[in-house]
Amino acid sequence: MQRRADLPPDVRRRFLSGRVSLDFTHTGGEGEYAVWEILHGQADLSRWLGVILEVDGIPVGSAADLDTARALRAAITRAARTLAAGGSLNTADVDVINAAAAGPPLIPRLRADGTRDVAAPDVAGALSTLARDAIELFGGPLAARVRVCASPTCGLLLVDTSRPGRRRWCSMQRCGNLAKVRGHRARANEQA
Repeated sequence: MQRRADLPPDVRRRFLSGRVSLDFTHTGGEGEYAVWEILHGQADLSRWLGVILEVDGIPVGSAADLDTARALRAAITRAARTLAAGGSLNTADVDVINAAAAGPPLIPRLRADGTRDVAAPDVAGALSTLARDAIELFGGPLAARVRVCASPTCGLLLVDTSRPGRRRWCSMQRCGNLAKVRGHRARANEQA
């Protein structure tokens, strides 16, 4: 299985939101998010669920699993972006998230060597785990800290877990650094 740390930096950045449910939203979507789509088929779903949840061996699901995953992803995306904009959750999105969470989640297991894995991983359990994470996030104290990266060329979702609650960038190494460079250049041009 491919781990997040092994991904190229531009892809790895998609999966550093602070919550697995938000990481799942960064696999693409419909409309303006279609350009970022990486869930083209069942094998892609299996691979990216494994990367996001750090689970080996999620078997390839059916076409129905892919449709369910895309519907859940769209509901979580809309809910997160609505909360980031200060709005209220949509009942239809809440229903989709709750329906996915109703199934049994992935069950973690500790190995004798001190590592972990998952007992009998499957797509439905992975989606339930993601939906439960979304419920915990959207229904808890961090709901007010869901943000959209402040870079005009990014738009990734993140959870601001900083003490002062002022995080603006998905990644300081990329978007934050680019913004600081742009600001520095703008100030230098003003002074010239």
